[in-house]
Amino acid sequence: MRAIVSALVIASGCGAAQPGAQEFDGARALEDVKTQVGFGPRIPNTEGHRQTGDWILERLRATADSVEEQAFIHVSREGDSLALRNLIGRFRPDARERILYVAHWDTRPRADQSTNLAEQRLPVPGANDGASGVAVLLGVADALARVPPALGVDLVFVDGEDYGDFARDEDVLIGSRYYAAHVDTTARPLFAVVWDMVGDRDLEIGQEANSVNFAPEVVRRVWTRARELGYGRVFRNINAGAVRDDHIPLQEVGIRAIDVIDFDYPHWHRITDTVEQVSARSLEIVGNVALALVR
Repeated sequence: MRAIVSALVIASGCGAAQPGAQEFDGARALEDVKTQVGFGPRIPNTEGHRQTGDWILERLRATADSVEEQAFIHVSREGDSLALRNLIGRFRPDARERILYVAHWDTRPRADQSTNLAEQRLPVPGANDGASGVAVLLGVADALARVPPALGVDLVFVDGEDYGDFARDEDVLIGSRYYAAHVDTTARPLFAVVWDMVGDRDLEIGQEANSVNFAPEVVRRVWTRARELGYGRVFRNINAGAVRDDHIPLQEVGIRAIDVIDFDYPHWHRITDTVEQVSARSLEIVGNVALALVR
């Protein structure tokens, strides 16, 4: 633990950008949200899913130092074979000290939280739940291409997070579980952050309980950076409850991972999770925090 904290302190002083620098382009990020939603639902084995994955890869190849496509087949509880792929962009891939950022790029097949029974059979557009995290990571990639980081940064877009049944823990977090099972355990990142549902117009991010319990030093680091940037009203020092998200498989293999998520989102798993619910300013706030952490 002491070695990790020491490394984090050293990393905080690196890089050209200082706390308060406005590197992240929120307007561009919002356009990236619109592009993803325009592909349609990003459900595995659909055309919208394929097009979105190809688009993310194209963006990464234009910015990252190295790009990897981690393709695999997952057989669901119902016996369906899902063609999935994690998409990975690396900056300074030879650097030993690294930071890992994660977002899921798939969307939920069914709007199970809708109060309308007919709507529960419809797919979720996923403007905030999916597209916002992807937009933040792509914006980070754009900024790191302009001003390279002082340490290694891995951006991982995981697939199959939202496919199945969270209550039964079946066919969910598929991509992060695959990534965690194949990660090089001798080269763990200093820390990891999952960015999920971070574009809500009414953005308020509390501290997720599993994150606080497993990696409190990382939570403190993120919230301190946010406060230094003037975002204390968004990154609140409040208990947001526990969420089972893509940080859990990372924690299970020993990675100091936390979840940055605004779970108080009324359109979660509903057909109303549309672009109108997402704000360029919210994306910019979260993007600036993400960049400050790697500077």
